[in-house]
Amino acid sequence: MKLHLSRESLLTPLQKVIGAVERKNTMPALGNVLIKAQGGEIQMTATDLEIELLAKSVLPVDQEGDITLPARKLLDICKNLPDGADITLQVDAERATLSSGRSRFKLSTLPAADFPQLEAVQGVTQFTLPQSTLRKVIDKTSFAMAQQDVRYYLNGLMLELDGSTVRAVATDGHRLALCETDAGLDIGDKKQVIIPRKGVQELSRLLDDEERDAEVSLSNNHIQVDLGNLRFTSKLIDGRFPDYQRVMPANCDKVVSADKQDLKLALTRTSVLSNEKYKGVRLVADNGALTIQTNNPEQEEAEEQLEVQYQGENMEIGFNVNYMLDVLNNLTEELVTIALKDANSSCLVEEVGEQTAKYVIMPMRL
Repeated sequence: MKLHLSRESLLTPLQKVIGAVERKNTMPALGNVLIKAQGGEIQMTATDLEIELLAKSVLPVDQEGDITLPARKLLDICKNLPDGADITLQVDAERATLSSGRSRFKLSTLPAADFPQLEAVQGVTQFTLPQSTLRKVIDKTSFAMAQQDVRYYLNGLMLELDGSTVRAVATDGHRLALCETDAGLDIGDKKQVIIPRKGVQELSRLLDDEERDAEVSLSNNHIQVDLGNLRFTSKLIDGRFPDYQRVMPANCDKVVSADKQDLKLALTRTSVLSNEKYKGVRLVADNGALTIQTNNPEQEEAEEQLEVQYQGENMEIGFNVNYMLDVLNNLTEELVTIALKDANSSCLVEEVGEQTAKYVIMPMRL
């Protein structure tokens, strides 16, 4: 195999697939990237056996072939070459030589035949939607995914197709994030899949905010997203996601409307003196005012008072301040509502003027 190409032609696809490269090196091939050169096209593939990323570039090929090279070493070499540098990559037997100007690097290789690949996606449900739409529902919810929970089905994001609606839901058992959008689809029967945490993070990184389409294919075991010159494939979590509709608060007759930025800054300031382990914050709503209070085992206290829209009886409730800040950091509108029922019930947080996302936070006893 022999290639002549620019630094950027090698670096750009390599940066797109590097997130799938296995760091722990349980198998030597998983630390490598598979490079295939044929028919005027170069393909780069990386996998950790859970997700697989494949990037394609249209480039002239001097000599066709395929090989696997150490992914992170190749990335570091390309990063440190000057902009616009010309590169020659030649593979002979078990060695690869990368040359650029007066620089020359000899890299070890492994045969392409040793490179593992995920099984083909079969028996699929297919649909197309703008990348920005898919990214929105992921980014608005993925922060609420669990991390290494024994309830393995919580360690990911549930993607649901329901008629024309695409819905994403994530929960760690203490909070829940839901975002939905009418994507103009005609899926028919409702379908749910759970994408694992790493797959969600990589997919969010690869999607852009433009209106270019993403072609999504779902099977019983995999999700595949084709972005043109880039293809993302991930295994799915085999499990049943909790019934999120059951935990959505109902009959919340006490509604606090506040400026998002003012509330965020007040929570951030008072959290400095919260209990480092439990991060509890007390919210006290009274006519026209919201008081935020925290304290810690060192007998230190903080209190802030905000002007809000609230008419009703005095209401006091405790929350994990980080959960509330995570929600506020993912909102884009200026005004936010916090709907409450009583001190022992979850609250519902929404944006004013944007009804596609809903956030549920369980209360804390302080």
